[in-house]
Amino acid sequence: MYEKFLSERIAQLRAIKGASARDMSLSIGQNENYINHIENGKSMPSMQVFFYICEYFGITPKEFFDDSTKNPVLIQAVVDDLKCIDEKQLVSIHEIVNGLKR
Repeated sequence: MYEKFLSERIAQLRAIKGASARDMSLSIGQNENYINHIENGKSMPSMQVFFYICEYFGITPKEFFDDSTKNPVLIQAVVDDLKCIDEKQLVSIHEIVNGLKR
């Protein structure tokens, strides 16, 4: 169950980032086919490498497993931006988001 989720989630996040499996593999210190093997269900990462994968995407393990958030990196960037605005602006953005949800 989690094996399929893990491979699909890595592929999804990698596609959002626009990175090849080879480049990602090398960026996390693995051989060039490592991520490809995970995405094809041939292997699973160790816990340590899983943390490297999360670091690569700039997300926490919790965000990795939250599949209701399709682009956790973008969500975090928006949250960081929201911390820099005043309360009136924040209320306005909240109203806009509520309008978009309808």
